[in-house]
Amino acid sequence: MTRGTVLTIGHSTHDFPTLVRLLRQHEVTAVADVRSVPASRFTPQFNRRSVERGLHEAGIKYVFLGKELGARAEDASCYVDGRVQYSRLAQTSEFISGIERLMKGAQTERIAVMCTEGEPLDCHRTVLIARVLTEHGVTIDHIHGDGRIESHTSAMERLMARFGLAEADLFRTPAERLEEALRSQEHRIAYVNEELRAGRTAEI
Repeated sequence: MTRGTVLTIGHSTHDFPTLVRLLRQHEVTAVADVRSVPASRFTPQFNRRSVERGLHEAGIKYVFLGKELGARAEDASCYVDGRVQYSRLAQTSEFISGIERLMKGAQTERIAVMCTEGEPLDCHRTVLIARVLTEHGVTIDHIHGDGRIESHTSAMERLMARFGLAEADLFRTPAERLEEALRSQEHRIAYVNEELRAGRTAEI
C-alpha cells in the first residue's frame, strides 16, 4: 500500500530565493529539516532561524527534525569505531518517532525533507531516511538543484552504477546488489565522531 509521497532536497549553496523557487515549483507546503547541525558559516542564509523565518514569509511550513532524523546520533551505541551505523540509528526510538511524524505529516502536507548536500546520493536523507520511508510504502522523489525530479528508484540505480553493481549478476539478486551499494555509500558518507574514534584508539 502506498502511503503518499515525500520529496527530498538539499539546500546546497543556493541563495534562499532559489530554494523557495524550487519548493514552490514542486508545490511543497512544508519542509522537514533533518540537519543535525542547522547552521553554517559558509551558507548563513540556511541557519535554522533564517530558514524558519524565510519559509514562514513564503507561506511554507517548517519543522526541525534534526534531533530525531539527523545523521549525527547522540546515542554512543549507534557508533562502531567512531562511525555512525545507519542500521543502529534507524532502530532508536527518536528516529522511529521522526519517521512516524513524517508519515503522518505527509497525509496532509506535501513535505520536502531538507538537508545540506545538493546530490541526493551523498546525503543520509537518501541513503537512510528515504530508504526507511520506502520500506513503509512511501513514494520518494528527489529535487535536484536544476529543478528536475528524480525518482528514488532512479537514484538507487545511479548508486549501484557508482559501485559497478548496475549489471545483472548471476549470483546476486538486484536487492542484494542494492544492499551492497547502500553499505558502500554509507561507509563513505556516514558521520565520524573523532572523539569516539580517539577513545577507541586509546583503548587499543
